[in-house]
Amino acid sequence: MIRVGVVGAMGKMGQEVVRAVCNDEQLELVCAVDINQIDLQVCPPKEVRIMGDLKSAIVAHKPDVMVDFTQPKNVFENAIICLENGVRPVIGTTGLTDSQIEELKEISKAKGLGCLIAPNFSTGAVLMMMFAKQAAKYFDNAEIIELHHNQKKDAPSGTAIKTALMMSETGKMTFAQGNCEETETIDGSRGGTSYSDIHIHSVRMPGYIASQEVLFGASGQLFKIRHDSMDRKCYMDGVKLAVKYVADHNEFVYGLENIM
Repeated sequence: MIRVGVVGAMGKMGQEVVRAVCNDEQLELVCAVDINQIDLQVCPPKEVRIMGDLKSAIVAHKPDVMVDFTQPKNVFENAIICLENGVRPVIGTTGLTDSQIEELKEISKAKGLGCLIAPNFSTGAVLMMMFAKQAAKYFDNAEIIELHHNQKKDAPSGTAIKTALMMSETGKMTFAQGNCEETETIDGSRGGTSYSDIHIHSVRMPGYIASQEVLFGASGQLFKIRHDSMDRKCYMDGVKLAVKYVADHNEFVYGLENIM
């Protein structure tokens, strides 16, 4: 039985993770952490209650794995607390910088503990990223549009950034070949420029959960890859896969595609 804790347990994603862990026979929910500490019982009849401090929860309940769905401003510190206290983090919160990811990789290696960061836990979204990487070999122009609910604090999404990174790994220096010299009459009209000059456009709107479209263009043709999440339950199979993997492997993993 893998002992699991959830940070951000009162958030929408956190609540789904709590339910998924409680309903899996190979996992045991031992602690739940949230800054909005509420005297609320989760996972009955086990009576796991919300705690307000991550380190205190780790010391008191000794989880093997801690799943983090909190806020971009907290996730890096949370991951360090986990690793420094012998707990393997599974991170679904986006907003980590490249340098922070690299630092967590070094700490994970030094501690001999597994650590998994996944910008997206939906198997469909991960397949979208993998397909985009394959398509990138055959197109010289590409852009990404990502669409999320208007309570998402970071932009662009971690999924979009990871997708651009994977596409850039084909070795192409730019995905804006042949574009004319541009002038934005309104700043930001062309989105943000990421790896290999891939433009990323972020939309925030009520009604969305998470969607992404990768656009490829060439003379005489357009190719689109799109994924839409309509329910947060679609992430839970990926979360459970990550928890079970990181519990048994002493390695750093960035991206769910590496264990699928």
